[in-house]
Amino acid sequence: MVKKIFWSISGLAILVSSYYATLASISPVVALNFSVGEPGINARRLHEPPYNLLGRKIAIGQVEIGRPGKFGLDKAGSLNQAIAPRAVFFRDRPAASEENLDNHAIQVAGVMIGEDKKLRGVAPKANLYASAVGSFASGGQAQECLASQHVALQNSGDLRAINFSFGESLERDSRDEAKLDGKALLTECIDWSARVHDTLYVIAGNQGRGGIPIPTDHFNGITTAYSTKRQGKFIKVDFANLSSFPQGIGRSTIAREINFGDRRAISLVAPGSQIEVYNQKGKSERTSGTSFAAPHITASVALLQEHGDRNISQSLPNWSLDARRHEVMKAVLLNSADKIQEQGDGLLLDMERTVLSEKNQTWLDSDAYKNPRVPLDIEMGTGHLNVFRGYQQFSGGQYAPEFLAPAIAWDYNQVKVGNYQDYYLKQPLEAGSYAAISLAWDRLVLLNDRNRNDKYDVEETFLDRGLNNLDLYLLPANESSDLRNICSSNSFEDSVEHIFCKIPETGRYKIRVYYRHQLNDPIQFYGLAWWTKSKE
Repeated sequence: MVKKIFWSISGLAILVSSYYATLASISPVVALNFSVGEPGINARRLHEPPYNLLGRKIAIGQVEIGRPGKFGLDKAGSLNQAIAPRAVFFRDRPAASEENLDNHAIQVAGVMIGEDKKLRGVAPKANLYASAVGSFASGGQAQECLASQHVALQNSGDLRAINFSFGESLERDSRDEAKLDGKALLTECIDWSARVHDTLYVIAGNQGRGGIPIPTDHFNGITTAYSTKRQGKFIKVDFANLSSFPQGIGRSTIAREINFGDRRAISLVAPGSQIEVYNQKGKSERTSGTSFAAPHITASVALLQEHGDRNISQSLPNWSLDARRHEVMKAVLLNSADKIQEQGDGLLLDMERTVLSEKNQTWLDSDAYKNPRVPLDIEMGTGHLNVFRGYQQFSGGQYAPEFLAPAIAWDYNQVKVGNYQDYYLKQPLEAGSYAAISLAWDRLVLLNDRNRNDKYDVEETFLDRGLNNLDLYLLPANESSDLRNICSSNSFEDSVEHIFCKIPETGRYKIRVYYRHQLNDPIQFYGLAWWTKSKE
């Protein structure tokens, strides 16, 4: 049974479903075209010439309680042919006609692949594979893991991102005194699948009370908060996101809905307030929540991956199959996020908005900006999704440490324990400009594969081998010691390091990825993205 929780805000009763990250509408209409356009994630610009990116031939996935309709299989598919998934399933088998259809799943799919001219999705030509896990009465985390694995294996195993706009309550977890420590079966499953199937999981974050915390405590994907519109743009973290410090009268509830310990949950913010979408009957309606922020990110991966595949097929320099790696996509999306609006001099890396926390603070007010041991802001992560900036970041191409690096680029590489990789920037950086650098790597989760079929089966479990500790530094080019860095990010707990800092003086610099502490393998693979401003 779905739990219903009420609370009062300015005399209005707001209804929240405990397993869907979605809120009732309480403010003026914001069409999907608005959130996908320049006021939101700026994907419309990529749809048009000269970019012409629509997600063609890119496979993405969706896992939820129910599924969207499919034309030729369901009546709902006939009512709304603008939302056309490539294939639909019930867990790990083909979906039966008219079964497990769900309005929420249809709305989420519309954000990703909707082709209607009025409410066009982020990646309308992407191939969506969607699986329904069914009601809680007939399943749980094991069945949800099974469905996730099945989706990840579609398109001959080449599926670039999977959307989770649902989750499990801690109250349903079978562990004694369960907490958000990454140890739930579904959380470990997500981290295992991300690495083994090389797909980027995008997870809707918590909101309201009695939310959907599992698997928001994963390591290897992206968890999102959602923004609302202010001054004509999506710039403010909505009040309903459970991503603040556990303080005040609600501190005990908040503490159970955010990650255990010092590790931060939110990676990125995306539009999610008053999004207009089509429902199961083909009618438009408004809805809000992280459920609708997550698919903005998932489908953005399809746009960037179409761009990457196009460059790879043309054998362009500095492009390889590494562009498909989930660690690279994660680093690119996080590093290109908006934080502080550009003032016209390029010093703030052409960012298009200033993002505000619930209490109207900016990223420069956060402990993530001030404390090198905190890579992510607790409410914003690295900032607000901007897929056009993601395109610019990705377009810089891949540069390995043995080459002098341009101001904007990325890399997929490896580092041995006790050693480092140095990336020397070719041109001097301008004093007063900012540098944004993001590093992403995986927690190592193994499958206890009892029948040795290389697949998860219900009743099997996972083994958490832990997270190796990598650190990130920006150093003067002629400096050898980490201690004399310009800025650094050296969290003990996170699978992300992120630097956003001001360059003190014009000069040559280098980026260092250092493998400080080993918990599993002696070699660690990683994705790295950087965006700096060279002195002209």
